[in-house]
Amino acid sequence: MEQYLRAWRREALDKHQYDSAIYIADKLLALTKNDQDAYWLAQVHFTTGNYSRAQSLLSRGDLIANNAQCRYLAAHCSIKLGKTEEALAILGDKNPTHLISAPGSARQKLRHVDVNTRVGGRHHKGVTRSERVPTSEERDKEDATNLKFEAGMCYLRGVCYAKNNAFDRAKECYKTAVQIDVQCFEAFDQLMTNALMSPDEEWAFLDSLNFDTIAVDNNPSLSQEAAQFTKTLYTTRLSKYSKPDEFIEATNTLSTHYNLASNPDILLAKADLLFTQCRFRNALALTSSILETDKHNFAILPIHLACLHELGQKNALFLLAHDLADNAPQEPCSWLAVGIYYLSIFRIAEARRYFSKSSMMDPHFGPAWIGFAHTFAAEGEHDQAISAYSTAARLFQGTHLPQLFLGMQNLQLNNLGLAQEYLSTALSLCKSDPLLLNEIGVVHYHNDALIDSIECFRRALLIAEKNEADPDSWLPTRINLAHALRRCGQLEESLSTFEEVCRWGEKDAGVFTAKALVLLELGRGWEAVGCLHEALAVQPQDPMATDLLNKALEANESEYSVFGVASQVGSFMRPRDAITDKLAGMGYVSDEEVEELDRRIGGRLKEIQQNRVAGRGSRRRRAGGMVEESMVGESMVLDSDDE
Repeated sequence: MEQYLRAWRREALDKHQYDSAIYIADKLLALTKNDQDAYWLAQVHFTTGNYSRAQSLLSRGDLIANNAQCRYLAAHCSIKLGKTEEALAILGDKNPTHLISAPGSARQKLRHVDVNTRVGGRHHKGVTRSERVPTSEERDKEDATNLKFEAGMCYLRGVCYAKNNAFDRAKECYKTAVQIDVQCFEAFDQLMTNALMSPDEEWAFLDSLNFDTIAVDNNPSLSQEAAQFTKTLYTTRLSKYSKPDEFIEATNTLSTHYNLASNPDILLAKADLLFTQCRFRNALALTSSILETDKHNFAILPIHLACLHELGQKNALFLLAHDLADNAPQEPCSWLAVGIYYLSIFRIAEARRYFSKSSMMDPHFGPAWIGFAHTFAAEGEHDQAISAYSTAARLFQGTHLPQLFLGMQNLQLNNLGLAQEYLSTALSLCKSDPLLLNEIGVVHYHNDALIDSIECFRRALLIAEKNEADPDSWLPTRINLAHALRRCGQLEESLSTFEEVCRWGEKDAGVFTAKALVLLELGRGWEAVGCLHEALAVQPQDPMATDLLNKALEANESEYSVFGVASQVGSFMRPRDAITDKLAGMGYVSDEEVEELDRRIGGRLKEIQQNRVAGRGSRRRRAGGMVEESMVGESMVLDSDDE
């Protein structure tokens, strides 16, 4: 009868007929009085959302005290009911760290020492890792099932601490859970998703895990392959800034050996890497391919939405946000999409409202917090932006982005000391982000540490080139490098850098003006005049370009005229036929003027030239002024007002 009832219960659960499963499980428990049957009945109640009823059932007798499974489920019920203190009372506040298995110690009985390490019955220092670290005796005494539930309870402790904003304690609980049971993916996912560790810490933590504890049918060969497969899967979840080559190797292995090339999680990992490398179009292609088959894959949406925003695809953002708001209003990602759309069309108040809504639905949703802070930055509300970024930095301690944005805000407020401190903290977390290196270079520029500034800009461009980033993304950094080179006196290299920027199609009055300034310093006055005219063609009211143009024309009076004829003061006269033929051939003087010049060899050629300049250039005269500092995208671009 017990066998019959368990089979009936299993069949009802498989068909999601929970009322039938509860009815049968209740009869089975009355028949057997077995703890395992009580756990199964409570689990069915938990699945249907009857958390109080499940907890009441588990409270009978000594189930919670004597059974790890029941204790785990009772604490989970308390968390679902919002009773985190009660859950911690059930779980206890100490992690069973004595159950942690050291790397390489799980199958030492199955491994033999390499014959190359034995000489004359003695061992060299090159013994295997399993010999150096003995297996924990306490762990050996534990049942494998109990170990998994102990790891699960460590995970639940972490959830409770995270809900109480004790993130350091939550991180330690999550780490212990994975170290006890390397297959406790929930805890590993919390560590990675919430960026609780820096990139270097993540890789060190992966190396500390003992994947050899994975066992498959008591088959050492299959177990070893499963261990390597699991480690490769976990590698794809780590930060993409630190070791991109190892990540690429892991994804290639999973794609070729295990036919996971089109798996959404593997594609998401690849898209994440492309996004960190500023290859937004390639990343968008991957995320779009995932959403074509699974349009409600909410894990992929933050990167997909960010790519759409970076590429300025407002229509696609509108359609996606509208669809998500209609079909998945209970998901924080839906309102994140709405907020990003409003941010893209510069309706900042609406964007802030929806970012706030998203963060309230999930207080640990990082993209919503960052977007909320961006809305204040977009309006120049630096104090509020700093407050919001500080909250994000407290919630997500392992990522450098909040510290980077805090540095950028203080840089705009001209708090160079604070900016440098925040950016240095970000650099300690991530040393390979070109945007971060660009901002540090800007701080050095304003501190007149021009050599350090140039070095930072060059490193940023080198990393961007290595990552094959979109060239348009790093034009601001190239402009900054050109400014720093100009101030450092490396004029030829500065000029070539400005010319490279122009070749990429950059149409910015500030770039043309700065290039003209370099040309003036090089003594190439009339080329500078041409650049200034280009600047005024882009922005006719640009005060800096107008002021420099007037000065350039005044400075060039004594050297070369716009007609290409030497006209030095006091000795501007040249052979009469050369002067007149040149001017007539260019169409700048009439025949009558040529005859007048013939009659008056000592005529006033300089006055004629100046009159022509005035007549042709009067339409371009503007009020004087200076170029202001500006932001291009998310990167600070230097200006020319130091001159």
